[in-house]
Amino acid sequence: MRLRNLAALCGLALLAASPMPPQEAAKQPLVMPLECAAHDCPLLKGEPQTAGMRSGFVRLKPWEAVGWHTTGDHEEALVILRGSGEAQIEGREPMPIAARMMVYIPPAARHNVQNTGRELLEYVYVVAPVGSH
Repeated sequence: MRLRNLAALCGLALLAASPMPPQEAAKQPLVMPLECAAHDCPLLKGEPQTAGMRSGFVRLKPWEAVGWHTTGDHEEALVILRGSGEAQIEGREPMPIAARMMVYIPPAARHNVQNTGRELLEYVYVVAPVGSH
């Protein structure tokens, strides 16, 4: 009986002496205004603020464009808040976009957004890593 108790105490002592892995800080809910004096303003910036998601608020003047880019192995959603324009995805016909629409852009798709209207085009983008299944 004493031997078993001694073994249990040794096991507890080893556990207490071994370093504990640092616990990941819990992600916190956030609320933020959609204010942007510039062309593209980051909102969520990824780690450590989120588990990998990034987002921002974009404001384009008439005939202004974001510029061709890709999000690599991330997918992207655009939520159009105001104005009109087109989402240009390489290899596809331009897609008209307007307020109260959402655009999904798959991973590795080279794309651009252009304001083709007469007023500001404003949208929020959300970029997230593709999870493993």
